[in-house]
Amino acid sequence: MVEKKEKALFGDEDLGIWDSIVKEQQTITVRSEKRRFGKEMTIIDGFTGDVDTRSIASKLKAALACGGTARGSVIELQGNHKERVVPLLVQLGFSKEQIFMD
Repeated sequence: MVEKKEKALFGDEDLGIWDSIVKEQQTITVRSEKRRFGKEMTIIDGFTGDVDTRSIASKLKAALACGGTARGSVIELQGNHKERVVPLLVQLGFSKEQIFMD
């Protein structure tokens, strides 16, 4: 997301440079939890700044064919998808070195 000052300095065109810089600086943790009735949930935590967690959650849910939600800076996916989430996050522009699995 480009700030108003940056738009005034660099023009109205959003080249996606700022979004990629923000994504590469994220430290993301992927973990699995057991919830009520023995259901597994994949929790993706650690998003900060101007990252749109709703759109990321939507893309992950479509790619993994599962349900889930985005609550603040946390994405919750139904099922255990720890192994499959990391390559998808890398495809979305996040740095693989900054993604940790518990």
